[in-house]
Amino acid sequence: MTAVATAWKPVDRGVTGVAPVRRLTVLYDTECPLCTFAHNWLAKQRQLVPLEFVPAGSQEALRRYPELDHAATLTDITVIGDGGQLYRDSAAWVVCMWALREYRATAHRMSTPAGLKVAKQVVLGAAKYRETHRDRQAGGGAYRRKDGWTYDRNGGWYYVPPGSGTEPPACDSGCRTAD
Repeated sequence: MTAVATAWKPVDRGVTGVAPVRRLTVLYDTECPLCTFAHNWLAKQRQLVPLEFVPAGSQEALRRYPELDHAATLTDITVIGDGGQLYRDSAAWVVCMWALREYRATAHRMSTPAGLKVAKQVVLGAAKYRETHRDRQAGGGAYRRKDGWTYDRNGGWYYVPPGSGTEPPACDSGCRTAD
């Protein structure tokens, strides 16, 4: 039995020299049920490389990474290494598994060309699940309460800029009285 050699060239991520990864920041959509589940699951695992979770599109994410396309971080998980490495799509999921004690060997298998195809299929399945559930939310996920959008059963969605002092009462049961 002989081994099959393949030509593999590393992907240039713009990092010069050897940049060990000592910490990973995971940007995730807090309003996505699948993303929240993945966040909770990752946070409970034993980590060889610490994972820090920051809500995608938040003020904290904007402050830390001003050059990043923050709209894209809301469509899929984005992971940023402390050396400036940027991982998206299936590579982000693989690097999260690599950071976990129990899944590092699996991550190494998934980082091969054949493994990346499997990882891509898993990510596409997760994206399909996410889109299905996003459409079930009122507003299809386009109107986010934390951005200042409020839903009125009689009038639909309306925008109130956060901190404008015109927020609706804290307890709005939806019952209306005649004015």
